[in-house]
Amino acid sequence: MLKNRKPLPPPIPALPAPVNGNISTYQCGNARRRLVHNHPSGDPTPSRADIDMTRAIVEVARPLGIAVHDNLIVGKDGHASLKALKLM
Repeated sequence: MLKNRKPLPPPIPALPAPVNGNISTYQCGNARRRLVHNHPSGDPTPSRADIDMTRAIVEVARPLGIAVHDNLIVGKDGHASLKALKLM
């Protein structure tokens, strides 16, 4: 375990997701956020709705000086990062 590691702050409610589940945000700097949500199906593969919603949130947040760092999708056996998949 890493020493001196700060725990994540509690989730901050965000825009409602257009599909089942909720999107939460986690602070990762002064004005940067990570989006996190789950797929009830257990498959973390990003859907077209995930990609479109992420892009919409990025566009809305930009004029407010908020950078969206990533959108993580949690599934039964792992997770997917839209940033790592170059989808944002």
